Amino acid sequence: MIDPRLTGRVALVTGANQGIGAATAVALAACGAAVLLAYKRLDPAEHADDPAFPDTYGRLRARDAEEVATRIRREGGRAEQIEADLADAAAIGGLFDRAEAAFGPVEILVNNASGWLADTFLPDARDRFGRALRPVDADSHDRQFAVDVRAPALLIAEFARRHVRRGATWGRIIGLTSGGPAGFPEEVSYGAAKAAQENYTMSAATELGRYGITANMVRPPATDTGWITPVVEEAVRTSSPLRHVGTPEEVAEVIVFLASHQARCVTGQLIAMS
Repeated sequence: MIDPRLTGRVALVTGANQGIGAATAVALAACGAAVLLAYKRLDPAEHADDPAFPDTYGRLRARDAEEVATRIRREGGRAEQIEADLADAAAIGGLFDRAEAAFGPVEILVNNASGWLADTFLPDARDRFGRALRPVDADSHDRQFAVDVRAPALLIAEFARRHVRRGATWGRIIGLTSGGPAGFPEEVSYGAAKAAQENYTMSAATELGRYGITANMVRPPATDTGWITPVVEEAVRTSSPLRHVGTPEEVAEVIVFLASHQARCVTGQLIAMS
């Protein structure tokens, strides 16, 4: 077996109450890392009147991270949870304080949380899957960029500041992206925000490598975190190279690899999954 050498490491995973974040927290803990699960409960009513979203999607996004933390502890791992609104810049430092109080300094940062919404430059009220669209405006921009751009940038900055201050020599930064520089029609602010996050992360790879920190991005395939409908699944299966919808666990495996000893020379990369 390959030893990822993560035993005793401390990870902070955002958006860890469900989906990819939850799967990543479980996978890191299984490798011996202590994990702080950061999350924000979202209003299930946001998509309640949208027939294109499964009912379970809202329920998953509205729960806390206790179920995930309990599973990790039951399997012998270490985990704590904290609810935080990443759109509030003042909340960033508290995440690191909580992790340090529970486990020690954060060494692995996984920027997974997203303020996803579907907005467009078109006059259309629905996208190709029947999901509700809204026009791009100041509110859609600010909501998306606060969580997907400003929060990751501030998390990276806080991670780096504390890392350098204590003279650490090992660190991992891993972000999640989608769309990117090519744009993301019908989810235009989401795509633009992810492109900006990619740029911040690539800059971190260049600037922080001298301190033993690697920084990479993962672009998952369409992943079933509760939002995949039969219509979406059929579209994915007919258009993706591997003809499958991804699972959170598959994405978590790639994230764990990037955190591992085996990926010590991998930095400044965007790993595109299919």
